[in-house]
Amino acid sequence: MGIPRLACGALAAIASLIAPAAMAADASAPTFTKDIAPIFQDKCEACHRPNQMAPMSLMTYEEVRPWAKSIAQRIGTRQMPPWHIDRTIGIQKFKNDRSLSDDQVDTIVRWVNSGAPKGDPKDMPAPKKWNDDQNIWTEQVKLGPPDLVIKSTPYTMPAVAQDAWWKPSIPTGLTEPRWVRAIEIKPSTVQGRKITHHALARLQQPEDMDPALFTNDPDVAGDGLFMEWAVGKNADEMRPDSGRLMLPGSKITWDIHYHAVGEEITDTVELGIWFYPKGQEPKHREVLALFNTFTGGNRALDIPPNQITTTESFVVLRQNARIENFQAHLHLRGKGMSMEAIYADGRREMLSQISDFNFNWHNMYIYDDDVAPLLAKGTILHFVTWYDNTSNNKANPDPNQWVGWGDRTVDEMGHAWLNITYYTDEEFKAETAKRAAATKTSTVNNERQ
Repeated sequence: MGIPRLACGALAAIASLIAPAAMAADASAPTFTKDIAPIFQDKCEACHRPNQMAPMSLMTYEEVRPWAKSIAQRIGTRQMPPWHIDRTIGIQKFKNDRSLSDDQVDTIVRWVNSGAPKGDPKDMPAPKKWNDDQNIWTEQVKLGPPDLVIKSTPYTMPAVAQDAWWKPSIPTGLTEPRWVRAIEIKPSTVQGRKITHHALARLQQPEDMDPALFTNDPDVAGDGLFMEWAVGKNADEMRPDSGRLMLPGSKITWDIHYHAVGEEITDTVELGIWFYPKGQEPKHREVLALFNTFTGGNRALDIPPNQITTTESFVVLRQNARIENFQAHLHLRGKGMSMEAIYADGRREMLSQISDFNFNWHNMYIYDDDVAPLLAKGTILHFVTWYDNTSNNKANPDPNQWVGWGDRTVDEMGHAWLNITYYTDEEFKAETAKRAAATKTSTVNNERQ
């Protein structure tokens, strides 16, 4: 465990920033137009552009230049882009990887260390087109407008108030079963983003989904969860031949966490749903599961003042499964979480670990298709979570306070959010054989190169 390592070149470059800032740029130095702008377009502009969540825009040289030293420091220490999965442990291939490579980190810091030259304007890439219309969904670019939109009822958050949790229930209006291929949640307005910390959508429908199908832990809350929105998360798109099932007579029960920001704001939260075409039924059903990473019920979470506390839990998979993603949900004292697979033969494999959790970013780490863990029924998922309730934790509001479970930001939680796709024995055997064949082919091709 620990903070991910830096490339040697990046370390040297950061150290050299103590030298005078106005260093003469040499011919071999990276330039903004040729080397830096493409990186920022790919990994930074999603947040760092006008009217978005970041504090400044990084789209032009003139916008970037005043922040050069700060950028070098934040990127060199890997505080930005926000990607807190440990780069030295477990699976490292993700569909939504927003992190920078060691080479990219080195290039940016060398650019700053060389005086942050602008370069030839002819080298500047064309501006990247972004969807800045609040009414347009992220998934709309690929799938068109959603087939169904469900809105929460409006809520007015006073300028100054305690945190609030708004839990209205809204009927889906479905009259027949439908399979879902993508879902997305967003506050309805830019103003609403200011007050919405996160939002849960729970799917309530006339169906018995026994948690014992996939776990023997009575504290697991997996029934009814549909999706969560928080800063750092976008849409959920199912893998090919997988989907979530919605039934007639169902409803969405919202659980929206609002906080005051110094001005009165009224807003709603919207759930966009994209269905598979009628008659097209995916082979596999995917569910969103929430696993407690401590045992004994919520009241058992006990974090004494001025110390680091570790908790763990064990979940037995009752069906063959593919784990689609890993996400930790903690609060201000939360610092890390690991997920390990313990196989029936006693073998253990660390799947993923977050070693520097940041409450401001609820990242979902979506595994690439060829590495998403395939786990036979009977496999145990072992979760370990640690909390830093000391003064060394800069996010800690008061290290002298005892902390227990609770919804408030100053309370704590310990949840692992996993999208899970289930397989029959026959399907699982075929899927593992397919994965093994692909791995063998890839190995052979690498050996030939």
